[in-house]
Amino acid sequence: MAETGRIRFGTLGAAKITPNALIKPALEVAEAEVVAIAARDRKRAVRFAAEHKIARVHATYDDLINDPEVDVIYNPLPNSHHCEWTIAALRAGKHVLCEKPIASNAAEAERMAAAARETGRFLGEAFHYRYHPLAARVREIIGSGTLGRLRHLEGRFTVPIAPDNIRYDWTLAGGATMDLGCYPLHMLREFSGLVPRVVKASANTGPANVDVSMEAEFELAGGVTARMICSMEQGVQVGASFVARGEKGELAVLNPVAPQVGNQLTLKTAGGETTESVPGETSYTCQLRAFVAQMRGRGVFPTDGAQGIINMRVIDDVYRAAGLPPRGA
Repeated sequence: MAETGRIRFGTLGAAKITPNALIKPALEVAEAEVVAIAARDRKRAVRFAAEHKIARVHATYDDLINDPEVDVIYNPLPNSHHCEWTIAALRAGKHVLCEKPIASNAAEAERMAAAARETGRFLGEAFHYRYHPLAARVREIIGSGTLGRLRHLEGRFTVPIAPDNIRYDWTLAGGATMDLGCYPLHMLREFSGLVPRVVKASANTGPANVDVSMEAEFELAGGVTARMICSMEQGVQVGASFVARGEKGELAVLNPVAPQVGNQLTLKTAGGETTESVPGETSYTCQLRAFVAQMRGRGVFPTDGAQGIINMRVIDDVYRAAGLPPRGA
């Protein structure tokens, strides 16, 4: 990868998330450029490339990852395809930005991280929310001691998803916890600095082994407790929130997942109640800036392959506690 000029991205597939997660942010980040695409349906790839002004369309994923004029592979494929194609890209000498969750299970995440170490390439997991200034503000408040000793954390993310969606497909590593719950699970650790241990979990299932909703309870160091709720059931309201309670106060965060469309922090202490919102670029643009900084040696992209292993271990444990097998197991 050249030390000057733009960092050239190639995208695997023409996923619905790609325009918001990569194409539009690349227009805002001067050092990034999306130059190539490959999809299983070539006609779809051609249409996508024309719409988004992507110069090259490759016939196969292999052709894309072996393109010498691509520096980074963006992998938004179904969860079940993250491991295979991320490792292939790393071994082809490419850095990889892989959508969350990084893999189907922890064993796959370990293989992916090992491939990154062996090849000397960088592997990042696209937890975009973490790069918006809102996340930094939440960490600042909790870390300042304003809440006192932490007692309880709670994260929730609910979005109704139609049953014909791939998230209902066991073979594609689907499930509400994989698609939605991974966010609040990540926040529990990101905002507290502590790794949650699953105490119990319960799921409502649709297709065999596929959770359409999940509720899990956790213990963290120092006697902190936590809860995660997620649902893709029909009829649930779209919503995301995070709450941190301590001995001296409570912080409630509205919409920590996509703060660019509106967010609010409410802080309650003995001194009263305050509210604020945190401005910023889209979380995806913030994420791409951070990834480019990692590539250029100007910063660190914290949600890397090693962290992805920890995330997947927690997700696997949630499924086991709910009486369901980890995805891909």
